[in-house]
Amino acid sequence: MSGRKPERWATKIGVILAVAGSAIGLGNFLRFPAQAAQYGGAFMIPYFCALLFLGLPLMWLEWALGRCGGALGRHSLPGIYHVVTGRRWAKYVGVLGIYVPFVILVYYTYIESWTLAYGVYSVLGRFANVSGRQEMGAVLNDHLGISESALAIPDWGLLFLGITVALNFWVIYHGVSRGIERLTRVAMPVLFIMAVALVVRVLTLKNAGVASPAEGLNFLWQPDFSKLRDAQLWLAATGQIFFTLSLGLGAIITYGSYLRRNEDVALSGLTSASLNEFGEVILGGTIAIPAAVVFFGAVETMEVAKGGSFQLGFMAMPIIFQQMPFGNLFGMIWFLLLFFAGLTSSVSLIQPLVAFFQDEFGWSRHRSTLLLLGMTSAYLVPLVLFQKFGFLDEMDFWACNIMLPLGALIEVLVFAWLLGMKRGWQEITRGAAIRVPIIFRTILKYITPIYLLVLLVSWTWQQAIPKFLLKDVDSAALPYVLTSRAILLAILIAMVIKVWAAWQRQRAGRTIPPTPQFEEEAGLEEESR
Repeated sequence: MSGRKPERWATKIGVILAVAGSAIGLGNFLRFPAQAAQYGGAFMIPYFCALLFLGLPLMWLEWALGRCGGALGRHSLPGIYHVVTGRRWAKYVGVLGIYVPFVILVYYTYIESWTLAYGVYSVLGRFANVSGRQEMGAVLNDHLGISESALAIPDWGLLFLGITVALNFWVIYHGVSRGIERLTRVAMPVLFIMAVALVVRVLTLKNAGVASPAEGLNFLWQPDFSKLRDAQLWLAATGQIFFTLSLGLGAIITYGSYLRRNEDVALSGLTSASLNEFGEVILGGTIAIPAAVVFFGAVETMEVAKGGSFQLGFMAMPIIFQQMPFGNLFGMIWFLLLFFAGLTSSVSLIQPLVAFFQDEFGWSRHRSTLLLLGMTSAYLVPLVLFQKFGFLDEMDFWACNIMLPLGALIEVLVFAWLLGMKRGWQEITRGAAIRVPIIFRTILKYITPIYLLVLLVSWTWQQAIPKFLLKDVDSAALPYVLTSRAILLAILIAMVIKVWAAWQRQRAGRTIPPTPQFEEEAGLEEESR
């Protein structure tokens, strides 16, 4: 029996933009400024250390592991771990590669819909009479239906959420080259154009009586070296690199699986990481932080940042834009920038699950997409209804702070230790358009896993254990927090069962396996058997 014909990227620039789009998301323009503003210039030193020892090695690893799995006919992490290791248990370890993207997809899409709504609100002048961050917070609560009465869900909020979900799955429905690649080839240039326009506007702001744009840049780029003794600073910077490059998700691995066997991953991985860093550090860091410093001053900017990404992006920035000439226009650009950044990331979260159902069950893209649309919509119901009771925070914490570093640590152990660094290095350098410094072979095998282990243990000790014990959980929110955890656990169990069911179907010969790519070129036919 011949398998399903594998999908492929149409162009090399297409896959680079797609991976960059997966990485360039809300974290670049919301989370990064909020994190950096808390520590000032000291943040950038551990940030670039983490990029060197964690970000780049993992980026190359995920591109190479994905391409290797794709050549053997698999495009999702459970299948890729199975075929590249030859061990049955490996597919169960890979379940994180479909579980974590799904959990993040649900609440990420919800937040993404806020940015679309706020872009429209900016055009309509809804923020014109809002003068303070508390009032802007009330606007956000009104949009989300968070009020004293429990379940007041506004129609506008549901409308923008429906549009956002529909657009994501419409892109996925059209496939890798005709859907994802076409989106990113349009969205990424538009995103950069909007970001550059905002950078120019922020840097040309006249002194508003508090500070100048130059002082805002100094705030980010003049480090206070005494703060480097703060361990939390290093954890925060390392975590930001981890999140911003979309590492540990399985999304980049899935994207890499649609490459041809000998296509370059070294230069492509470096290019996509560089695009992300340009978008985050140069563009993201030159919009929100200098703008906030101009209007609020450095001290208040740090206080705003301590309130989190939403405080800076959805409460402080609209107020700032209202104080500018043509503020409604620039506010619209800001939120549409966030929307496009979010969209290119959220579609990358859906593709690993679509690939799983296609590969392991032989389903069509149409059927897989409709199933995932139903699953996402069903999970959005309790999230939207009970967000005020901590549903979103629970999902974000367990998926991002625990599962992501755990997934990345497993990737390194599989790639560098189970496969062996000799074979792993051959995969990274196969067809490479650049010479990858040999030092990264040692970094990937030793330093990167230690980095990840320290990060995971630190977060578990400092945050996961107190959170698991329900410390600081209000009694009114306790039933909802426990329900959120029960749903998260149920989804994980369901996905493990799905992996088991897929294996049983393959053993019984009820699933036509996907066709290994280019086995005649790579000599992989015997290995794939």
